[in-house]
Amino acid sequence: MTTTTETRLRANKPRSLHARWRALRLFAAATLIGVALAGCTGEQFQKGYILPPGALEQIPIGASQDQVLIVMGTPSTVATLDGEVFYYISQRSERMVAFMNQKVVDQRVIAIYFDKDRRVRRLANYGLQDGKIFDFISRTTPTSGQEMSYLAPLFKLLSFN
Repeated sequence: MTTTTETRLRANKPRSLHARWRALRLFAAATLIGVALAGCTGEQFQKGYILPPGALEQIPIGASQDQVLIVMGTPSTVATLDGEVFYYISQRSERMVAFMNQKVVDQRVIAIYFDKDRRVRRLANYGLQDGKIFDFISRTTPTSGQEMSYLAPLFKLLSFN
C-alpha cells in the first residue's frame, strides 16, 4: 500500500509543477498585457499659468497691484489699454491614447483690470466655450464697438427720423 501512495505522489508532482508553471505563465502574460495597456492610457497636459486654489478669492476689488503680484505671481502678459491689465493664460489638453493627437479641453485667461491708481477695478475669468471667449465671472462676452449689418444703412435711409 505504501508503494501505491508513493507512486501517486510521484505522479501528482509533475502535474502540480506543470500546473504551477502554466499559472505563472498566465499571470506573466496578463501582467504584460496590463502594463502594455496602461502605457496607452490617456494623458493630461497643463500649459501656461496654473491657478493656485482660492487665489481669485484673495483678490478683492480695490486691492493693490502689489497684492495681486504676491497672490498670483508674475502675469503671462501685461497690456496697457485704459489702465493696466494683467493676463494669466493657461491651457489644459488631453489625449485618450498615448499615440493620438492632443485635444484642448479647457482654456483660461484670467484678466485683472487696474485703474489709474493701480487698484483692482475688475476681475474676469475668460474661458473656451463653444469656440468663443467667454467671461465666467460676469457671464458676458466683450465686443469691440457696434457691429452693423449691411442692411442697417438702408434702414437708416428709409426711416423718417
